[in-house]
Amino acid sequence: MKTDLASKINQTTAHRKSRVSLSNYIISHEDLLNEFVGIAFDIQNENHIKAFWSLELVCEKKLKLFVPFLDSFCEVLPKLKNDSAIRPATKICMFLAKSNHRKNGILLTQEQEHNLIEALIDRLIQNEKVAAKVYAMRALFVLGKKYKWVHEELKTIIEQDYSNHSAAYKGATRDLLKKLNK
Repeated sequence: MKTDLASKINQTTAHRKSRVSLSNYIISHEDLLNEFVGIAFDIQNENHIKAFWSLELVCEKKLKLFVPFLDSFCEVLPKLKNDSAIRPATKICMFLAKSNHRKNGILLTQEQEHNLIEALIDRLIQNEKVAAKVYAMRALFVLGKKYKWVHEELKTIIEQDYSNHSAAYKGATRDLLKKLNK
């Protein structure tokens, strides 16, 4: 039997208004967060992708709500196969990396940082869509401020891949290469 939350997720569409509605519902009903994240992280669940769409927006608005789920997120991240789940997951990684770098932000453990770095590098070298690669690059750039080897790895990967991608990817890459070469 489906719960009310599972039904709400099932009814969610890719339209921004629908995703925002679900994310606002989750933020205003924090007691449902465990169930919601459980659905997102259950890659066998047909609605895990829809849950990830709104989880991204929850994290964008209230990233601190996500802290109890960081270890589980690090475990599920490399297992994601669907582009529609990978894009919001890599954007969540970007939010985490930026927050981790800020004063009063979320502090990731060294293990969590390394798990994110590994998963994000894998996303860059795999055949992912441009948006996921760009979020991965941006997150790695921030994480590389602490781990210098990440910047070298990132630079190598994006320079090698540059000619094989779209104009959008090349634009994001050029911007990042300028920052890396400073």
